Amino acid sequence: MTATQPARTRRRHYAAQSGASRREILANRSAHHPAVVALAMRHAGEIQLRVADAITAFAGSMRFVYIHVVLFAVWMLVFERSPWPALTLVVSLEAIFLSTFVMIGQNRQSAFQQAKADHEFTVQEKELDENTILTREIHRLTVELHRLQQGSAPSGTATPAGPTA
Repeated sequence: MTATQPARTRRRHYAAQSGASRREILANRSAHHPAVVALAMRHAGEIQLRVADAITAFAGSMRFVYIHVVLFAVWMLVFERSPWPALTLVVSLEAIFLSTFVMIGQNRQSAFQQAKADHEFTVQEKELDENTILTREIHRLTVELHRLQQGSAPSGTATPAGPTA
């Protein structure tokens, strides 16, 4: 096994893992939150989102940091006598692009959280309506039981005047 094989294996494993996760979510939609399913469906349809996710995931890893430490050290020590102007330009451009990808990820995360909150609100409103209906039905049954109990009271006790059948 060469030194580069484990890195390739890790990359393939990560790509397969993220794809399998998305496929697993789409295959078993009932086991996942509707906002998660919607996000997986959106990702499956748009290559741009998958590319942005991959770049953001890589830029947020320690591998990214190590690669940059090595590249910048080699650049400063080997390739240029005065590395600062060109290195500053490269680092600035990279920061612009990476911040854009981070903002894309934050916007998508915000949209996901909003979709999840909207779904939870809808579910809670539905549960509140169902609970209100059940509470009214329980009250109606309680009143009916009370009326039946009062109607079958032993003789000699006063019963409230009410509708007679």
